[in-house]
Amino acid sequence: MRATLIYGAGDVRVETVPDPKVLEPTDALVRVTRACICGSDLWPYRSMPVSERGERIGHEFLGVIEDVGTDVEGLSPGDLVVAPFVWSDGTCDFCREGLQTSCRRGGLWARGGIDGGQGEAVRVPRAQGTLVKLPPTEDPALLASLLSLSDVFPTGYHCARTAGVDPQTTVTVIGDGAVGLSAVLSAKRLGAERIILMGRHDERTALGREFGATDVVAARGEEGIAAVRELTGGDGTHTVLECVGLREALETAFAVCRDGGTVSRVGAPQYGELPMGFPVFMRNITLTGGVAPARAYIDELLADVLEGRVQPGRVFDRTVALGDIAGGYRGMTDRTALKVLVCP
Repeated sequence: MRATLIYGAGDVRVETVPDPKVLEPTDALVRVTRACICGSDLWPYRSMPVSERGERIGHEFLGVIEDVGTDVEGLSPGDLVVAPFVWSDGTCDFCREGLQTSCRRGGLWARGGIDGGQGEAVRVPRAQGTLVKLPPTEDPALLASLLSLSDVFPTGYHCARTAGVDPQTTVTVIGDGAVGLSAVLSAKRLGAERIILMGRHDERTALGREFGATDVVAARGEEGIAAVRELTGGDGTHTVLECVGLREALETAFAVCRDGGTVSRVGAPQYGELPMGFPVFMRNITLTGGVAPARAYIDELLADVLEGRVQPGRVFDRTVALGDIAGGYRGMTDRTALKVLVCP
């Protein structure tokens, strides 16, 4: 089969790799019908050292089951399924607590001999605990929204949930990427009436307004901080959803957070130390967030997607064939694409 491999910064290739097959009784084989490029994939695309051996990549996909192991129940060949961005057994104590990202027997796609999502097929370990069965559909818009359940929509939702967003809280979202826009959509879903989106790309912030943002602040740094403070009577917002992952974004988050408020971060952190010195301590600001246990949220969010109450798939603004995925990476890197959907 064909799959995407990364050989270093700026170098992704589609090559022939061994066909996956069911190896364990808990496995399933999924033929991928939709995949995508994640913002976190761009970090190695920008900075990975050159390697003679390419590494598999991709962790967001949905598709049709081709085969299942003998121990897999509730899933059958022909079922349409979505896979969260980590695989998990669904039975360990962490999974039962809704923290599948810490599953004692789980792991990451494209690691340790496991297939990546940006290919034609994937062997899914612990399939019964990982995969979520979907109703059959060929509607492209619905498939895009169902694919968003693999990562980007649950990640935005995790950011809003851990921050404690509700109808009584004001919200600032930092970042107008796909996760930031998903956080706006999630904050609106949780009842927030005031949502300030910090972003400077007009097409993206326009979608953010449609998702529920009431205000947009395009400025960055001290100017952006001052703008949010002015919009909130000098106080800042009760909650801040940091969806970028850079130290500067986290510093802004603390600066626009109301005293006693909460900052939630889900942007993959590209820093080693937190800017949480004495001034932040004195303001009683809580820091939360982290990697989203997408599997814990899919069932909850699926109903809204199927009934059309939300359309998170609108974050996909470009579609490419698997053979053209290198162009998709370039598009997201140079910001001519928000989020790229891949059709193998």
